[in-house]
Order: sequence, then structure tokens, then C-alpha cells
Amino acid sequence: MTSVRFTRPFPIRLMTSSAIAELPFTRHTLGNGLRVVLHPDRSLPLVAVNLWYHVGSKNERPGRTGFAHLFEHMLFQGSEHVGTNDHFRYVQQVGGVANGSTWYDRTNYYEALPAHQLDLGLWLESDRMGFLLPAITAENLETQRQVVMNERRQRIENQPYGLAGERLRELLYPPDHPYHWPVIGYMDDIAAATLEEVRAFFRTYYTPNNAVLTLAGDFEPGAALERVDAWFGDIPAGPPLPPLPATVSDPPPLPAAAGDRRALLEDDVRLARVYLACRIPPFGQRPWYAADLLAGVLATGKSSRLYRDLVYERQIAQDVSAYVNPFEAVGDFMMVATVRPGVEPAAVEAALGDHLARAAAAPPSEEELAGARSRALTDYWSALELLANRADGFSQFTTYFDDPARLAGEADRYLSVGAGELQELAAGFLGPEARVVVTVVPQAAAASVSAPPAPAILDAVEAPEPPAPPDPPVS
Repeated sequence: MTSVRFTRPFPIRLMTSSAIAELPFTRHTLGNGLRVVLHPDRSLPLVAVNLWYHVGSKNERPGRTGFAHLFEHMLFQGSEHVGTNDHFRYVQQVGGVANGSTWYDRTNYYEALPAHQLDLGLWLESDRMGFLLPAITAENLETQRQVVMNERRQRIENQPYGLAGERLRELLYPPDHPYHWPVIGYMDDIAAATLEEVRAFFRTYYTPNNAVLTLAGDFEPGAALERVDAWFGDIPAGPPLPPLPATVSDPPPLPAAAGDRRALLEDDVRLARVYLACRIPPFGQRPWYAADLLAGVLATGKSSRLYRDLVYERQIAQDVSAYVNPFEAVGDFMMVATVRPGVEPAAVEAALGDHLARAAAAPPSEEELAGARSRALTDYWSALELLANRADGFSQFTTYFDDPARLAGEADRYLSVGAGELQELAAGFLGPEARVVVTVVPQAAAASVSAPPAPAILDAVEAPEPPAPPDPPVS
């Protein structure tokens, strides 16, 4: 629930809570524009190397989607001085781990290594930043294209409910908006990518002036910065980055007709599921934290409003969740509920709408807000106990806000939000006209699904807990 959406945490425990509160760091910028954050921690002989590129599926265009995720694969295919799959081999043979992930706003790569192997991690990351182009051959592209296409089949097209998140986002944003298409891309676009287009995408975005490198762990900052400069300092800066259209942060309103904000999908599933989404302000703005806390009030824990009402008391849902995505340009608020056998999906959708109406009509109780804050801060502090998560958090806040110090201030942002702000968020952004809905039904049941009745305000209730979010980072 908390905003510190770290990507793939490594199981490396870190400091005491008092040391966590300090989060010491220094930041630097190399001559080529690479921003460097150093977070020393001498408690364990380990180092996390974390590199964020400020490029994701948001930087693609209609007809050429999936490039950022394809590059996540290409960067592990080898570079001029590192053979195919040798990146993993070199890391694993010294007892380390490595991986990467892609999302709408960024792509990241990371290693966790014994501290004395810092140079290994820096060499591997710098070689693919500065010397990947010779390894982008037609053969390598085709190999990874087939891997990604197969991944799409496994994770989306042949996965139960797999197309729901994709369809939901297509309804929530117009076709030319960068959050409209899935991170993994569309199959036809992946198949159509040419070698020169892929090389041009790399030259534009995978450059030191579009990246943040964070080191966290057992090192002396001055010596570590010298090693960073030795490995990365000679890589030339890239060209000026193409500007995103103004509509990215200010998309047009949703269609006025309710039918244009709905979709019904048949799938090979046994239970129907309802997905509901609304646009909200982006990650980092104060209303976003109010939305995150409201999601906690509504659907985190078995004492939450939706869980108690839909799952325990009325028993019309098998599970239910609410969450917000930490998107850089426009946020979104999601609700997902799996329908119990014999229950109409429309009844569950109506119940979700009723709870949103109640949230807009009155603020949560102080007890509810305190519980949501406690869960958010527990997630936040627990994440920061992991060395790799700290590195990822520093990279995140430097990439999005050019402010690594924001990582330590997240707790205060949650603590400062009042109950009335949750009500204002619900009233201003989560009304019926602001919602899109995707209903997934078993294939034989599609003909019987009807629209929900008009929303009403419930009497006091409480409740939820979730299926997996439809759009986690793609690895």
C-alpha cells in the first residue's frame, strides 16, 4: 500500500530502526550527466548496485509499444565485452544476484554483491550502458523478440483474468496516451519492431544523462565515487530527450456515455471478477497519499470496510482489494473483487460503488485512519530494512523528483494527511462519472450479465483483501 513501490527486493537485512530513520546519503553528478547516490552502510559486507533509466512504456508510441520491456531483455543478452548470459554468470559465480524490471515510467537493473565485488557490478552496468549497440544484432533481437512474445502469451493472453488489466487501462486513457497500452506491449507491435528502431530507442534513452546510479552498502563513499567515475565517466552523454506531449499529465476527460467506460470480457475462469478504476493525481502529490490511505481504509486487512461487508457479512465476494499505482504523470485508484458463485457481478459492482459513495459523503473515523496509516508505515519501514530496497528507493525519488532525500520523508507525508482529505479525494476523483469498469465472466455466463443498479450510500460497514494487481512491473 505504501508509495515506496520497490521492485524486486533481495533478502538482505539492514540496520536498526533508528539508523533507518537517518538514511545517510551523498549525491553527485558526473560530467556526462549521470546522477549518483551513495548510501553507506557498514553493517554487512554487501553492496547493492541499482541503476534506473528514466524510460518505460510511457516513452513509446502507438504502433511501437513494448520497446522498453524488450530492452530489459536485450540488456541481459550481452554487450561488447560481456557475452550472452554472462552478466548473470559473473554475478552468480561470486554469490550475488541480479535482475531488472520495466514499468510505465522507468526501467531498472540491479545487483546484490559481496562488497569486494563492487567493481564487478559497476563494470557490468557500465558496459551495457556504453557498449550495448555492437551486441544488438538481428539475431539477438529476434531471440529476445520471441522470448517477450512468449512471455506475453504466458502472463497475459493465457493467464486467467490476464487481459482485464490491459482492457481497464485502455478504457481509462485514450489510445494516444502512454498509459493506455501495456508495459509488455502488443503482440503486433513487438513483431513489427525493426533493428534500426530498436537501436535508435537505445541511443535516445539508455544514456548517462537519463539515468540514476545508487550504491548502498559496505563501501567508503570517496573510493566508491572514484570507481563509479572510472567505469562510467567516459561514456558520452546522449542527445536531448524527446519531450512528452502535454496530454500525458492532463489527459482528456473520460467519455460521457457510461457504455463507453465499460467492457465485458469472457474468459476461461470459474468465477467472475469486477475491476474498477479512476484517475487520481500522480505519485508524489498530497492527494495521492490520501488515495493510498483511503485504499487502506476500504480494503486492507480483514477488518476493513469492503472485506467485512462483501466477504464476511453479505458473502457476495470471494476477495476484494483496493490500491493506487505510483505513476509519475497521472495516478490511478483501482478496486478488484472476485464474485462468489451464484452472485451477479452487477451486485458486487454496485457494492463497490456504494462504498465509494460513502467515502465521498463522510470522512473515515480516526480509528480507521490510524489503522490505514499504521499499515502504510509498517510497509514503508519493513521495505527499508532491505538494503536493495533502500538503493531502489533512492533511485526512484532521484529519478522522479531529483530529490533522494524524499525517501526519508515518506512517513511524514502519510502522517500529515487528515481524514477530511480522504473524503475530498473520494468526492473529487472517484464518482460514478470518473469510473471505468471491466467485468470478467466465465465464458458461458456472458449473456446474462447486466449493468449494476444506481449507487446508494450504505450504513456503517467495514472491510477488504485482494487478488494480485493487474499491472505489476514486468521482469
